[in-house]
Amino acid sequence: MLPRIDSIKQIRQKIGITQKKLATMTGVSTSMINQIESGRSQPSYETAKKIFESLAKLEGESSSHTAGDFCSRDIVKLKPTNTLHDAIKKMHQSSISQIPIFNNADVVGVISEDGIVKHLADLGEAELKKAKLADTMDPVPPIVDYDTPANVLVPLIRYSKCILVSKKSKIVGIITASDTLKMME
Repeated sequence: MLPRIDSIKQIRQKIGITQKKLATMTGVSTSMINQIESGRSQPSYETAKKIFESLAKLEGESSSHTAGDFCSRDIVKLKPTNTLHDAIKKMHQSSISQIPIFNNADVVGVISEDGIVKHLADLGEAELKKAKLADTMDPVPPIVDYDTPANVLVPLIRYSKCILVSKKSKIVGIITASDTLKMME
């Protein structure tokens, strides 16, 4: 899935390149880039893909930030044997919307507000509170290395509730959608 076409100009300007340079990199005319950015022309899927790949490459080269710069190092954790009631209580106490589930040092899943709401419809409130996380958690979220370029994180967070950050095979941080907003500052 590609980003929105109307974001091309914004990304290009953020990186600091001209329409001419983007056109040269993608093999289309400067006039075509201008028409796409102004909304007068819709690119083919292949052209749009080339444009976004070129922008992502340049963005990666210009970004000096990494996952380690944006992750929260204070990770709230639960075990598969905890109940959903435990998870709800922890979420309220910590003002968070997802919690990774660990079995000793291994991540085995994640529980999120969305997941809890889905289970509420299936189980009912009384059963929900007693349910074990092992039976209700979502799969393990993406895990990226501490040195992963920050621009890689935004597409990942769109499809996952959180991203875990590892350093030397040990989970050292967590990134949520609100953490990715820090990149815009």
